Amino acid sequence: MKKIRMHYQFYGRVQAVGFRYTAKQVADHFGLTGWVKNEYDGSVIAEVQGDEALVTDFGTYIERSSRWIEIMSTVKKEIPLQEDDREFSIEGY
Repeated sequence: MKKIRMHYQFYGRVQAVGFRYTAKQVADHFGLTGWVKNEYDGSVIAEVQGDEALVTDFGTYIERSSRWIEIMSTVKKEIPLQEDDREFSIEGY
């Protein structure tokens, strides 16, 4: 399987609904690495690395895992792999 790293910015009902904790649970379940963080504009950003199919569907898995999260739009961009990435963490406030 091809390994990729994706930078995401999620918009919608994504703060104060457990998004970051759900993202961590999803990432840990699928063996993905990276991080997730709230932004001051109300969005959430994340960098996710792992199997291409799992990384590509990361947002869908998060949204399906919680009835409170509603992703209205997502901006994503493939970025270079970070070979030393070993876990998925929650960053920021």
